Amino acid sequence: MKKIISTSKAPAAIGPYSQANFVNGTLYISGQIPVNSETGKVEEGIEKATHQVMKNLEAVLTEAGLTFSNVVKATIFLKNMDDFAVMNDIYASYLNPDSYPARETVQVSCLPKNVDIEISMIAHQF
Repeated sequence: MKKIISTSKAPAAIGPYSQANFVNGTLYISGQIPVNSETGKVEEGIEKATHQVMKNLEAVLTEAGLTFSNVVKATIFLKNMDDFAVMNDIYASYLNPDSYPARETVQVSCLPKNVDIEISMIAHQF
């Protein structure tokens, strides 16, 4: 059974997709970009942007009744790999070091709204 997860505490989808789908105990979260859902504005600079993306992801996880400890996989898209170290430190600060998810980080030439970062996640209800 598929359940659509949606929360006003994360940016609304800007295309034909859901914020997340919950299927058989697994949550598939669409890529989140650094849009502040309260203001509608894009947070700029890799530090503010990464914090905002993680807050958006946390809001979707919370809506599904999960936390970052449930995350089993993350995919990170960076516009500039020179931002990796800063992003990595902020990303890690939201996670439990005893249960880091699997992950890949790739540099891309362009992201929606010309942002610097996008992160998608897969979480599982244990």
